Amino acid sequence: MSPDDARRDELAANLASVEERIAAACTAAGRPRQDVQLIVVTKHHPRSDLDLLAGLGVTEIGENREQEASTKLADGGTPPGVRTHFIGQLQSKKANAVTRWADVVQSVDRAKLIGALARGAEAAGRELTALIQVNLDPEPGAGRGGAEPADVPALADEIAGSPLRLGGLMAVAPLGGDADEAFERLAWLHQTVLAAHPGADMLSAGMSGDLEAAVRHGATHLRVGTAILGTRASHR
Repeated sequence: MSPDDARRDELAANLASVEERIAAACTAAGRPRQDVQLIVVTKHHPRSDLDLLAGLGVTEIGENREQEASTKLADGGTPPGVRTHFIGQLQSKKANAVTRWADVVQSVDRAKLIGALARGAEAAGRELTALIQVNLDPEPGAGRGGAEPADVPALADEIAGSPLRLGGLMAVAPLGGDADEAFERLAWLHQTVLAAHPGADMLSAGMSGDLEAAVRHGATHLRVGTAILGTRASHR
């Protein structure tokens, strides 16, 4: 068996295992499986893995570093039928570059980014969906990024009034915290945003270690990397 065939088999087995977890979580939560979309986070992994994943039916991938992603996607472009999500903390000066390849930016956490992304998307002739990243850490400035919950409604209004499409909310559970409690707060905030913006129906929460909690609290998108791709030194 060639290394490519072995890697494909490994990815297929890991995808099947994660799929079983998602399906079981949906059943336990009384939710249809089709209500939850898997995003495979391909950061730190080579272009060859992305192509194998696309061949295995993966339609959503996530990257969190602009330079790594743009280099990876420059080699053959995004595979047909695959939608790309930028999920990392974003500097304003990198916003223009991200709009050249991302379909969704999940990490909008301040007003300054909205104009930069809108200008970049317009220049690239692309439609861009923006999610507001919410800080769920109990201590301000804990370092994982995100807007404070009190600032989210105003950011949602600003995105909705821009050329960007307001997709919804994204968050990461606090390190060492209770994921259920954090995602319950996120779900409540999402309902507040939905009341003003019914189309903002994306709720991106949950990763390899806490996807079940995210499904329990209404996540529509799960960002899973390690459970599918394993760990690897950053691909340059």
